[in-house]
Amino acid sequence: MTTNQESDTLVPVAGGRGLPMTRLEAFSDGVFAIAITLLVLEIAIPLGAEEDLLGALVGQWPSYLAYVISYLTIGWVWIGHSATTSHVERADGIFLRLNLLLLMGVAFLPFPTKIMAEYLGNSEPERVAVVFYGIVLLVIALLLDVLWRYAVRSRELLRSDLSDDELAGLTRKSTASLGMFLGSIVLGVFLPTFAVFAYLIASAYLVIPFRTIRQAIARRGD
Repeated sequence: MTTNQESDTLVPVAGGRGLPMTRLEAFSDGVFAIAITLLVLEIAIPLGAEEDLLGALVGQWPSYLAYVISYLTIGWVWIGHSATTSHVERADGIFLRLNLLLLMGVAFLPFPTKIMAEYLGNSEPERVAVVFYGIVLLVIALLLDVLWRYAVRSRELLRSDLSDDELAGLTRKSTASLGMFLGSIVLGVFLPTFAVFAYLIASAYLVIPFRTIRQAIARRGD
């Protein structure tokens, strides 16, 4: 049942009743921008570092590594979110709430990023920090996948020109990250340092368009 408040929010748009995607995309992009900016604010050198500034800068390598992983993570989530919203004509109440949950996960990411950076190389705390970070990545990836699958299930939210083959291909892409992050979490239980680099490789893989690059190289070869 639709609440009175939701009825006031959802308005007639092309294809039915819902929230225009422009408002949802603008709000979402704002959250992505703030979250990705907050990452760099967590990088700092300790007080008194002027005595050995170079050493202090080099000593912050865990913060740099964690920053790069989280930056790439927010990047691929933004790319996936953009792909999802580009195929959706309107958002109903459930889609709006799923989107809010996804944004909550993205906005939370700077915290586990800071924790992982602080405890890298500290034995048992490192294991906890790395697994905790991986769980947050997995939850974000899962929420992005659920958001897309809900749109597919509620077919009336999608653009009418999408074919079943396109939908199947996009669904496969939306689930690609789940296995990678789940495997990295398991690795983090036993080899946390290796798991950190597994997060880095997974995030880079999801951001870099390897298939497009290969196709471009093949066309040049022809």
